[in-house]
Amino acid sequence: MGVNRREFLKFVSMSTLLGLGGTTVAASVKKELEASGPYIPDPKGINAKRWAMAVDMRKFKSDEDIQKCIDACHQVHNVPEADPAHPTQEIKWIWTESYERAFPGNEDEYLAAHYKHMPFLILCNHCENPPCVRVCPTKATFKRHTDGIVMMDMHRCIGCRFCMAACPYGARSFNFRDPRPFIKRDLNQEFPTRTKGVVEKCTFCYERLAKGLQPACAEVSNGAIAFGDLDDPESPVRKVIDNNFTIRRKPELGTHPSVYYVIGGQEHA
Repeated sequence: MGVNRREFLKFVSMSTLLGLGGTTVAASVKKELEASGPYIPDPKGINAKRWAMAVDMRKFKSDEDIQKCIDACHQVHNVPEADPAHPTQEIKWIWTESYERAFPGNEDEYLAAHYKHMPFLILCNHCENPPCVRVCPTKATFKRHTDGIVMMDMHRCIGCRFCMAACPYGARSFNFRDPRPFIKRDLNQEFPTRTKGVVEKCTFCYERLAKGLQPACAEVSNGAIAFGDLDDPESPVRKVIDNNFTIRRKPELGTHPSVYYVIGGQEHA
């Protein structure tokens, strides 16, 4: 029977209190790892040097098109519904903001009214230089060196919310209560639910990438969301970026977001 991280930390703490040596702890951990067997990745999994997303706002024809992306994400990841009595405690992985709130300091009085009033899809930017990673005391939030995804380990999170304070995009949510009673959609048994006292956010659907699938939002977007390897000139996301004018949220901060937005101009067939 394997142990999770919480049980492991309790075990290490108890070992220290009882005066057990590091050799004993290491031997026990080694035994657990050997018993669990080697990790075998799915051969259908897809990889990249740096995953990125391009959201083409011209291709969203209605609010329903945008909501479809939000619903797909929240369904797959067991995101609880908002409680009207506590609107500030909403859990969201992907949501909408006005242009003014999404791109503060980038306002233009001559920007087409269509974009000024359009709801922009917002999510974690999976920054190349993520400030949230630097401030996390337990490494519950970390950047994968293999593909640049900024991850969130809910088991290791202690609820200090330093990452929320450091994130300049408001891309993280905190569970002030047990979220599970508020999951109104059919539960996705393949993705873990969370508990009270932990932070959560978009993870670029790492679990779907491991199976060779696109992120849920991109899959249902009818081509409005391109996803791929930013370092590959032939990837879908690079083709969108190379052939269109794109903007990113708060580029002046030097975080180098991996989410790009296509606005302005005429949509090409």
